[in-house]
Amino acid sequence: MTDNDNFWSDAIYSLNLRTYTFLAFSQPQDISKSKGEIGNSVCVRSDFKIYFDQCQVDGSIAIYDNTKQTWILSDTIGTKREVLPASTFKVINMLIALETEVIKDENEIVKWPGKTDTIKYGYRPSIYHDMSVKEAFEVSAGWAFVELSKKIGKERYRSYLTKCRYGNLDLSQSDPDFWNYGKFAISPINQVTFLKKLYDGTLPFSKRNVAIVKRVMLTEQKQSYSIRSKTGWTRQDGINTGWWIGYLTTKDNVYFFATRLLQDRKNNQSSFGKCRKEITLSVLKDLGVLDQNTTGQTSINKVKH
Repeated sequence: MTDNDNFWSDAIYSLNLRTYTFLAFSQPQDISKSKGEIGNSVCVRSDFKIYFDQCQVDGSIAIYDNTKQTWILSDTIGTKREVLPASTFKVINMLIALETEVIKDENEIVKWPGKTDTIKYGYRPSIYHDMSVKEAFEVSAGWAFVELSKKIGKERYRSYLTKCRYGNLDLSQSDPDFWNYGKFAISPINQVTFLKKLYDGTLPFSKRNVAIVKRVMLTEQKQSYSIRSKTGWTRQDGINTGWWIGYLTTKDNVYFFATRLLQDRKNNQSSFGKCRKEITLSVLKDLGVLDQNTTGQTSINKVKH
C-alpha cells in the first residue's frame, strides 16, 4: 500500500483533527507529520455555517482542492458524522452492479416490479415504468436500484464496500434498500475520499465501468467547467437527510465536495431540497471557484481559501 493509499484509508475512517486547533479564516494547517503525502492541509471555515442556518438545517460541507491538496471543512465534527447516504449511494451501487455483471451497461432496462412503498418513498407515478439504469440514476428512481440490490446481494456489497472503504459496513437492515433505511452510514469526508478515488481510477472496478459511471454522473457541462454529481434525500426517524456530492472539474483543477443537511421533519421547510445545491454553490462562490456573472450563469476563477 502506498503513502497515498494510506492517507485516503485514514481519512475515510477518521480524519483525526482533534490534536489541532482551527479558527475560521485561518491559514490551512499542515498535518503532514501525522498523515500521508496528499491532502495534508486543512482549512476550517466556520463562517460557512451561515448558509445552513439560513436554510434552517443542521449541516456540514467537506471540499477537497485537488491541486492545492487541501481540505476545506465547515467544521471538524459534522464532517465526520456518519448518516445514511440515501441516493448518493447510486454512484457506488452502479459500479458494483456493473462489476458483478448484474447489468451490462447504463442502457440496460430495469423492469418495473408493479408496485412500490409510497409511504416510504412518496408517490411518483412518472417513474413507475420500465427504464434504463441511466434514467433511473438521473431521475433518482429508487425502486430500480432496489431491484438491482436484490440481485447483487449483501455478501457482494460487503466485499466491495470493504475494498472501497465506503461507509460503516453495517448492512444489518433486512430490507434490500439499506442505503435509505437502517444503520448503514457514511460521513461527508468519506464521500469526498471515495469521489477522489473514483476520479483517480484507484477503485477496484474496471476502467470501462468507471468511465460509464462518470458519464452518467455528468450533470452540468459548460465551456469552462463540468460537474459530476448525485443528490440524495431520505426520511428516517423523523429526520430529513439530504446530500449533494460530486466534483467540479476546470481546465486546471478539480474540487470534490459533499454537502450534508439534517432537518427535524417537525420543522419541514419546502426549501430543503434546493438548499442542498444552493449551499454548495454559495460556498464555492465564497472560495472563488464560482463567480456569478451578469446573466446569472456561473464561471470559474482561481480558488481562494
